[in-house]
Amino acid sequence: MQTRGKSINLFLMDGTISGRIKCTLANWTGIAYKIPRIELDKCRGLEVLKQSGVYFLFGLSDDTGESVVYVGQAGVRKNGEGILFRLQEHKHNPVKDYWTEAIVFTTSNDSFGPTEISYLEHRFCNQAIEAKRYVVKNGNSPTQGHVTEEKESELEEFIEYSKIVMGAMGHKVFEPLILNKITAPTLLEEVQVVELLLYLKRKSKKSGQIIEAQCKRTSEGFVVLAGSHIEMIDSESIPPGVKEKRNSAVIDDNGVLTRDILFGSPSYAAAFVVGGHANGLTEWKTSDGRKLKDVEDKE
Repeated sequence: MQTRGKSINLFLMDGTISGRIKCTLANWTGIAYKIPRIELDKCRGLEVLKQSGVYFLFGLSDDTGESVVYVGQAGVRKNGEGILFRLQEHKHNPVKDYWTEAIVFTTSNDSFGPTEISYLEHRFCNQAIEAKRYVVKNGNSPTQGHVTEEKESELEEFIEYSKIVMGAMGHKVFEPLILNKITAPTLLEEVQVVELLLYLKRKSKKSGQIIEAQCKRTSEGFVVLAGSHIEMIDSESIPPGVKEKRNSAVIDDNGVLTRDILFGSPSYAAAFVVGGHANGLTEWKTSDGRKLKDVEDKE
């Protein structure tokens, strides 16, 4: 089935791209808001944020520099306060002081009750964990609750639209670095996705070890795959940015990478593997031995 285009409306509420953003999607009852933490007080007059909804807190880990996210839900309280009140609580909570912006999902017709937001929180949290792109800060997996078959179908459609909006807001929290299946990155449709699998193998002069890695070329760049054997000794020629990534990467005592990691260029991906300067266009090869340079020259 051919993928159809989507019409997204982004409203810059403060007139700047760094301020608050409201997002709506054609034929969708949902509304999303991107709210920088420092702009939270400006939202006091937004009645829609007094409703129930689901929210995401985005930031960076002070320890590792990794992108982190917390997924939560907010119901309407007796005092009439909903999402905004919950975000304000998080703003003054020292345990959650890592977040710099929030993304909120609610509806234009105020149709979310406790059952709906519990289901959405559960599904959003699990999908973020499965994607492994962000460190999910939820201490416990939210409970799904009980919904009818009809309601589940309705909420799953809401989730698919929300994933599109989330990406448009700048966070690919639900999208894995590589696609292990031919599945839809967009609403309820299947597409053929081709990601070129590449290999690098050489004997290291520094350690004497066989360095053997796999990488996938994706629409975002080059992903060195978990299971790759990494040279543990740095050369003097290693680029500073690559050295920093090597220091923060999850590599076991045997030099095996345990988590996929994304690079913007093939040379940086190769440098990460060998621990020094490398020409990724010639180091990375296909399964039949063709250099990446030769592949791209023919494309």
